[in-house]
Amino acid sequence: MKKLIALTCMAVYWSSIIPTTLAQTEDFVFYSNLAEEWFEAGEYFDWTSTTADNNEQVVKVHYRTFGNRANPAILILHGYPTSSFDFREMIGFLNEEYFIATLDFPGFGFSEKPLGGYNYMLEDDARLADYFVREIVEIDEFALLTHDRGVSVGLSFLGNYLDESKPYNITYHFLSNSGMFLPLANLSPGQTVLLNADTAPVAIERMRAQPRRTEGTPTQVAYADIQAFNDGIGARLMVGKYLLERVANEYRWLDNLPRSPIPVAYIWGLLDTVNPVRISTHVWATYMNDRDAQSSYWIMPTAGHYPQRDRPEEMAKVVRMALTGQIPGREEGEAFIRSYNRSREADDAVFIGYSDIREMVFPGSVEYTPSGYR
Repeated sequence: MKKLIALTCMAVYWSSIIPTTLAQTEDFVFYSNLAEEWFEAGEYFDWTSTTADNNEQVVKVHYRTFGNRANPAILILHGYPTSSFDFREMIGFLNEEYFIATLDFPGFGFSEKPLGGYNYMLEDDARLADYFVREIVEIDEFALLTHDRGVSVGLSFLGNYLDESKPYNITYHFLSNSGMFLPLANLSPGQTVLLNADTAPVAIERMRAQPRRTEGTPTQVAYADIQAFNDGIGARLMVGKYLLERVANEYRWLDNLPRSPIPVAYIWGLLDTVNPVRISTHVWATYMNDRDAQSSYWIMPTAGHYPQRDRPEEMAKVVRMALTGQIPGREEGEAFIRSYNRSREADDAVFIGYSDIREMVFPGSVEYTPSGYR
């Protein structure tokens, strides 16, 4: 009860100190050509939130599409606290072969970031993704590629897909680095401060007081522009409360994986310090190793939390292999490990095969005894 009271007080406090007006996009100054080009090449649609406490508030959602609509489609769902821009380089390695659709969830990127008590919910974003597919880009068959917070949205989206009749078909499911099993995450104080009613408002003001980056590498300046658009600092601490929803639902959402008939490719950057590889190892062993549907597990040895940014070409290779039928089945997995891993480049993903624990017998071998081999 004390936790509930604390969170309620925090919401009331935030509502009183955070303005509800949005930055005017026509007045926004870009310092990055990359960010400005991404913004101008996109379009907007209106989304009416389905979260009860949002009282049917309408927000504008920014989205982009790439490639030829006649090609196989990929839907990309981004993570926290970034945006679809995360996938800019990786998309460049795929858009000649695939039609790619991606969006910025409310509170992120170039979408609206309402404050003053707006609830940024994962399940609302899952319904938003469904609306985007059906009504905006109108694709009836696609692969689902998710990262970080987008993995949680994607697992909720998957559950709705499995339990409801949908006018589309999901052909493949890609999951990348995320806190999808929070008991094994390595969350920093900077990530949990937003859940504390005493420290969160102070953290908001401290972050807002930092000068905006206007110089640096093109990518650094681009991310600074995107974060500054419509007060992304204020929104960051509002959307960050998704961890509470994640904790409450993660077992239910993870249970969607073993019951799903959709092939899965699980891709993890080894150098992630916030979501260490112990998360992916646990999730693979518990929810995917024994699935009837095809599953594959990949470790990217020189990538961190953002493999799509750190090694975009290598991640695109795994996506392409999966979508062109090059992933081995269970019976061929051991031979594939030997052939693929022997010929891979240093930055390429490492294929991890299925685990099949069995009694080891060596036909024709010598006999072991405690006294010696005979």
